[in-house]
Amino acid sequence: MMAGIILVCSVVLFLQFFVFYCRSLIAVSSKQVLSPEVQDVTGISRTASGEDFARVMQLLQLCPERPEDRKSIQAIGAYFSLLNFLRSTIAHMVPSMRVWTESERGHCAYFAAVALERRISFSRDMLAQQMDA
Repeated sequence: MMAGIILVCSVVLFLQFFVFYCRSLIAVSSKQVLSPEVQDVTGISRTASGEDFARVMQLLQLCPERPEDRKSIQAIGAYFSLLNFLRSTIAHMVPSMRVWTESERGHCAYFAAVALERRISFSRDMLAQQMDA
């Protein structure tokens, strides 16, 4: 019985830490403005919807990886999956939860667009270095 309580408490604390971590990543990315090029490619100007996330993630997979972005992108992908789970279960019963999950899903898509912009910039820098060499 005690082991079960410890397990439940550990999972709850881990999820709380994970949500705070992901929201901090999203908060940092939300302050960045997307370049017109990335806005054209993604179709996101300032606000994004959760429906944009899959498309932006596919575009993200086409660019060379930046090692420092890998874990944060995976974390936001897991957070997006958690939001989808909440949206399909609890959010149907609680209207305020539905609004919150939709907003957070849009923030995840915007994070992915900012990561795409970083990868495009990284690719340009790599190309410039190769041209100089």
